[in-house]
Amino acid sequence: MIGHLGINVPDLRAAVAYYDRVLPLLGFETFFGNAAQHAYRPADGKRGTYLFLYESKDAADTYSRHRTGLQHLAFMVRTRGRVREVAAAAAALGSEIVHPPQEFPEYPPPYYAVFWTDPHGFLLEAVCHHDRE
Repeated sequence: MIGHLGINVPDLRAAVAYYDRVLPLLGFETFFGNAAQHAYRPADGKRGTYLFLYESKDAADTYSRHRTGLQHLAFMVRTRGRVREVAAAAAALGSEIVHPPQEFPEYPPPYYAVFWTDPHGFLLEAVCHHDRE
């Protein structure tokens, strides 16, 4: 099991403002934060992978999911309704919706997901592996 993932962002304050709005919909809560980093953990005492955000020390390169490295982060949610709710929240925050909520028949069913980018260009996904609304 992965204990935590760390992601460098070009503007930690902006990233925290964004993820504070999105991650609760994905089942996460703030673990701790300071001027150098901010961490989220699975909410309500659930086990799982923590997510750490760090201010980039080298702003020369911008992130691209098309280069070697992180391609995207997928968050599992319990219902298809939550997938749609996440999509609406991301759109309201100005995110680009890359793939709107839909079935993805190229993946093992059931696979209902939305893909979007955060303000720094990271590709994110909310996926439901159930047929329930």
